[in-house]
Amino acid sequence: MGKFILLAVIVLLVIGFFIMVPMGLWISAIASGVKISIFNLIGMRLRRVRPSGIVLPMIKATKAGLKLTVNQLEAHYLAGGNVDSVVNALIAAERAGMSLNFEQASAIDLAGRNVFEAVTMSVTPKVIETPLISAVAKDGIELLVKARITVRTNVDRLIGGAGEATILARVGEGIVTTVGSSKTHSEVLENPDDISKVVLDKGLDAGTAYEIVSLDIADIDTGRNIGANLQSLQAEADNKIAQARAEERRAMAVALEQEMRAAVVEAEAEIPKAMAAALRNGTIGVMDYYKMQNIQADTEMKKDIGSGVISFAEKDKKKQVEHD
Repeated sequence: MGKFILLAVIVLLVIGFFIMVPMGLWISAIASGVKISIFNLIGMRLRRVRPSGIVLPMIKATKAGLKLTVNQLEAHYLAGGNVDSVVNALIAAERAGMSLNFEQASAIDLAGRNVFEAVTMSVTPKVIETPLISAVAKDGIELLVKARITVRTNVDRLIGGAGEATILARVGEGIVTTVGSSKTHSEVLENPDDISKVVLDKGLDAGTAYEIVSLDIADIDTGRNIGANLQSLQAEADNKIAQARAEERRAMAVALEQEMRAAVVEAEAEIPKAMAAALRNGTIGVMDYYKMQNIQADTEMKKDIGSGVISFAEKDKKKQVEHD
């Protein structure tokens, strides 16, 4: 019975040993010339580090001739970094003759950038295409411009440097400024390469994680006549202002006319008072008053006769027109 228990304990210890120590990885590491002990693998298990995530990149780095240590890779793994991506980036940089050490690569990786993609882009530049950019020349004609920007990663400015969105925004601003300073849109259509020269001379890649290799105008089309539209809107606005001012003057004229009529009515209301005062004072006599009344009656009668004659003349003219 005691021998059986002892055998069971030995079997459990062996199983536990093989669980704690990935013997296949240890043999692969020894065969590849990686100096790593069984106790290091057991320590990785205890520190909750996946041994294959350290040993396999270490084998890859050793075969590529990189001088890395297990502690460096394990520390980067515990910090939340991608060990395999960092090792791949170091190998690519070493093959391309770039100056990139483990500290720089791990810092770029921990900053959230894809370090391997950054190194690859530094070797093989990437082309970024802008959307259609609307710009207006001095003659009021809109131009729709699309550009292709060839960029290369600047590893030294990758940490803290601005991204592609900043490059696109700066290029768009440069195109709008360049077209806007042109006298006519024909000048831009004749020499579109002038846009590239002016924009590149501004150093738009300053403070970014990229270096602009070239900027090419892919397409340029004529858009709307913005100047004519603005002039039309201005003319319409001026017309409305003139109409408002004319209406204001008309209202003032009507008000003035009403005031003058009111003054006339007020003056006419004073006539009977003046006549009564003149009669009381003896300035005029009763016969003079009657003569004045007769003159007014004759005047009104002549007005009525004149109106009637005009009315009869208009009626005769209307009948003649209808007869014809």
